[in-house]
Amino acid sequence: MTKELDTQHKTLEKAKKELVTAATRATKSLDRERKKLTRDIKSASGRSKKAREQLAKKTERLAKSTSAKVKRELRAQIKKLEKLKETATAEAKESRAQLKLVREDLASARIHMKRALHLDKALSAIDKQIAKITGRKKKATKKKVAKKAPAKKATAKKKVAKKKVAKKKVAKKRVAKKKTTKRTARKK
Repeated sequence: MTKELDTQHKTLEKAKKELVTAATRATKSLDRERKKLTRDIKSASGRSKKAREQLAKKTERLAKSTSAKVKRELRAQIKKLEKLKETATAEAKESRAQLKLVREDLASARIHMKRALHLDKALSAIDKQIAKITGRKKKATKKKVAKKAPAKKATAKKKVAKKKVAKKKVAKKRVAKKKTTKRTARKK
């Protein structure tokens, strides 16, 4: 019976880890996709705006010009700019539609992530209670231990602290002397 429980516990732990990793992976990838799409939208909008401004300048020049050759060249440039503006606008519109879908997926992925983390915490709390009742110790996990600072730095800090204390005492003495001199001056 205990072997069955142990195997089921191991499968539960494995499933818990897989759930948390899958949720984090999905959330991170969707967030990256969202950022990429917003960058694409900004660049497409910028291209569209730039083309629109150039188009306005070219049409003004077309209205002012009198030469037939210049008018032909300007009309050709205007057609190119209109196509460029339309494609940039279409790209931005398409990216916005994709961004909307990605945001919806990201919202649901964040909800799943939150649930997975709550489940993880709940299961670890249950494990602690079981270990407490049964008297078994949980397997120690390797944790990164921060290296301690050398002893020299600690003594340097003590010296700095002593200097600060000494300065405070001197400052207090000065304030006390000033007060007594003011009092004696008032009495006279």
